[in-house]
Amino acid sequence: MEFLGLKKLTLAFACVIASVGASADLYFSEYVEGSSNNKALEIYNNSNSAVNLSGYKVEMYFNGSTSVGLTINLTGSVPAQGTFVLAHASANSTILASANQTNSASWYNGDDAILLKNGSTIIDSIGQVGVDPGTEWGTGLTSTADNTLRRKTSITTGRTAATSSFDPSLEWDGFATDTFDNLGTYQGSNNGSGNGNGSGNQSNACGAASTLISAIQGSGSASPLAGSNVSVEAIVVASFQASGQIGGFFLQEPDNLADNNPATSEGIYVASTTPVSVGDKVRVNGTVAETFDLTQITPTSVSVCASNQPLPTATAIALPLATVNDFEAVEGMLVTVPQTLTVNETYGLGRYGQVLLADGRLPQPTNVVSPGAAAIAQQAQNNLNKLLLDDASNVQNPDPVIFPAPGLSATNPLRSGDTVTGLTGVMTYDFGAYRLLPTLTPNFVKTNTRTTAPKIAANANLKVASFNVLNFFNGNGVGGGFPTARGANTAMEFARQKAKIVSALVGLNADVIGLLELENDGYDTYSAIAELTAALNTATGSNQWTYINPGLSKVGTDEIAVGMIYRKDRATAIGQTAILDSSVEPLFIDTKNRPTLAQSFRATQGRGVITIAINHLKSKGSDCNDLGDMDTGDGQGNCNITRTNAAQALVSWLSRKPTGVNDGDFLIIGDLNSYAKEDPISKITNAGYTDLIQKFGGAGAYSYVFDGQAGYLDHGLASKSLAAQVLDAADWHINADEPISLDYNTEFKSAAQINSFYASDAYRSSDHDPLVISLKLITDLDGDGDVDSDDIKIVTNALNTVASALDQRDVNGDGIINALDARALTLQCTRPACATK
Repeated sequence: MEFLGLKKLTLAFACVIASVGASADLYFSEYVEGSSNNKALEIYNNSNSAVNLSGYKVEMYFNGSTSVGLTINLTGSVPAQGTFVLAHASANSTILASANQTNSASWYNGDDAILLKNGSTIIDSIGQVGVDPGTEWGTGLTSTADNTLRRKTSITTGRTAATSSFDPSLEWDGFATDTFDNLGTYQGSNNGSGNGNGSGNQSNACGAASTLISAIQGSGSASPLAGSNVSVEAIVVASFQASGQIGGFFLQEPDNLADNNPATSEGIYVASTTPVSVGDKVRVNGTVAETFDLTQITPTSVSVCASNQPLPTATAIALPLATVNDFEAVEGMLVTVPQTLTVNETYGLGRYGQVLLADGRLPQPTNVVSPGAAAIAQQAQNNLNKLLLDDASNVQNPDPVIFPAPGLSATNPLRSGDTVTGLTGVMTYDFGAYRLLPTLTPNFVKTNTRTTAPKIAANANLKVASFNVLNFFNGNGVGGGFPTARGANTAMEFARQKAKIVSALVGLNADVIGLLELENDGYDTYSAIAELTAALNTATGSNQWTYINPGLSKVGTDEIAVGMIYRKDRATAIGQTAILDSSVEPLFIDTKNRPTLAQSFRATQGRGVITIAINHLKSKGSDCNDLGDMDTGDGQGNCNITRTNAAQALVSWLSRKPTGVNDGDFLIIGDLNSYAKEDPISKITNAGYTDLIQKFGGAGAYSYVFDGQAGYLDHGLASKSLAAQVLDAADWHINADEPISLDYNTEFKSAAQINSFYASDAYRSSDHDPLVISLKLITDLDGDGDVDSDDIKIVTNALNTVASALDQRDVNGDGIINALDARALTLQCTRPACATK
């Protein structure tokens, strides 16, 4: 983590500083373009009066541009016959010791032009504005790249023709890289020894006068002393100076020096690797900076005054906050969290060592409240209930990942829903978020343990599942063809992916499974769905699994498609396979939504009939701008109208019984990319369908975690006649709660983690949780939701009729409607004595 900031310094001199206009007596006297950030510009005042730098600035023009790339407004003054040094804030200590002002933005290289200006008047220039010389102007030591240049003493005024050709040898002498010995002392003059990089007359002596940290922090969002030179003397409460860590430490005033103002922090970050230890009393001289909105000190000196000092009392904090800026009052301080907090997201755990915590689980707003004002209010409430836990490392993809102790692995996961107690650390701010850097190992508790199987009703006669297989692309189907457009990049990754997906499918123990994000490569032997089905048969030691083949080379034009597999011994596909696309329903835009696949099945046990439609509607993240269907800010994201129209088309299509089976038991499953309270779901439920997850799972149900908020995009919606035949519906939480680092991918992992993060089990086989619906299908011939004497009459009125394959009156499936069917149907009666009421 690199800390950057702009330091503004006003120098005080014993002499009277003249207030003058643009002075021709100022010009660049030394130019340093050394290694790394060793960059500095010395300005010389050739007059007999001090020059106030108010209105003066240095401009840098990068890579031949005629537009200013960086402007640094100068502060302070240049003494008569004296110098002023502007240096990069990350230069080495020798340069900084001579600096009057620093700046930490990206500075010039050898091919960039530099101007000294007062207002719009050019005072001096180095290089040629509008020209990129390639690497440098000049040659050898007398060049602008990796050298130090000093103005010839014969030159007594600046070069104002900034767009004319530039030859440094005409006015400058050259010296080797990282030559700083005369910086600040041009022609025997000086700049007050640089005032210690702006530390002025601040003392390095322990016990001397110092500034309270609370005065530096102030009661606002930024320091009132930003750019000022300060000395502080306080206690080290946290040090993160080891290799790979952020490269600094945190100071806090002892309890007796706290100002008792709850709005002002008593702690501050010091960007220094000068070795210190927790409990040291340290004196720091340096400049206050706001670095990415974090108040910090960029030091010129760090001195340890004493060791083993008592630490200040940790301040208790709690969620939710009253305002999103409440943590500003404890920025830089040692804090403790008496609450038990819940893990809400681990997306950044493996890559950045970050865990999002909250008081309980955070819901996706539109999963629990209506879109619009209520959802916006819920989101605001969520935003007050977040705390990011960070490992204090500046290393991406750390090994080990320290959360949870002793380290993340496939056998030691940290799941959303787990909890943590007794958090203690320092509060900091970076990348737009407050974050807690722990000083004690967090005590994570596995309160959301993995389950080995989904919840299934024991007396179900058909189990239907929906599972997003996360871009299951099998290359050319014979081991090659990687990388593909989506999914695994190598054959090894694909083998890892397939093993996890198959483990999950076996664990579902379902009879019919709707699949999403399959490679849309047809249905032959080499297709993705064929390979997955074959692998499932191998894993189960059977040949019962097969897949629905709609007889097309592919379904729709997207890279991915939906599909359906089923067990032949537990269900029989009947009727025709139906596909919903734009040609069937114009409201269903199949260039945005993936075409829907519908198939009717007869359960082997009980011979009940059901029609299942597997769906994958347009995502919230990608746009529908070409349709004028943008995010309206109501919480439903992009393409809401497109999804709502598709939902309307879906229920209309199903009402026409597209599979040709005369049965009204419809089950809509799949990723509708809509949370429970959103318009597409309302469109379906208003048509008489029941939201099964809401019915059986309640308001806390979820199948997906995004941005630390849980909800369900993966739905099970039953038609009115089918709803009464549903025994249960439950998400199997094997994916959404798991760290993404535990998936099959090998990117962003060390060689050791490729093995330790992976297991060929169901966990993190995808990013969505699968849904399992337990059904007790009945033969409801009159479609009134039950089996009674009215249904039996339908059978007896057709006695001795030869039955077609789709005729549900043939209850026992022997091809003829007779008394045996009436007797078999009597056993399914849902009312005592088969009464109609």
